[in-house]
Amino acid sequence: VQVVYSGGGLVQTGGSLRLACTVSGLTFENHAVGWFRQAPGKAREGVSCISWSVHATYYTNSVKGRFTVSRDNAKNTVYLQMNNVKPEDTAMYYCAAGPDGGECSWYPDDFAYWGQGTQVTVSS
Repeated sequence: VQVVYSGGGLVQTGGSLRLACTVSGLTFENHAVGWFRQAPGKAREGVSCISWSVHATYYTNSVKGRFTVSRDNAKNTVYLQMNNVKPEDTAMYYCAAGPDGGECSWYPDDFAYWGQGTQVTVSS
C-alpha cells in the first residue's frame, strides 16, 4: 500500500490550503480514511475522518466549520480543505487508511496504512 500526498506548505493566518492523499494498493472505496496531525512535542491527534460506506464525515472540535474532508473514489484520493487556518494548525499532517470495511476512529492505532506526512505551517 502506498500513500502519496500533495498540498501542504506555508500559509498565512486566515488563508486556505488543500491537502490531498492518494492511496494505492488496496480497494480504496472499502476503507475509511482519517487525517491526523502532530505538532512538535505533542501527541498525534485526529483531525477528521471520512467513512467508506456513506461518506460520513467527522471533525475534531478545533477544526469544525473551517476544515472539510471529501473523497473521490475514482481517483483513490481524499482531500482536506483547510480554510481560515490558524497558527495552532501548524503540524505535520498525515492521512491513514483503516482496515477493509472498518469505521472511522480517532485512534491512530485503528488505522493500518500511513503515509510519510506533509508539513503545514501557518504564519501569524
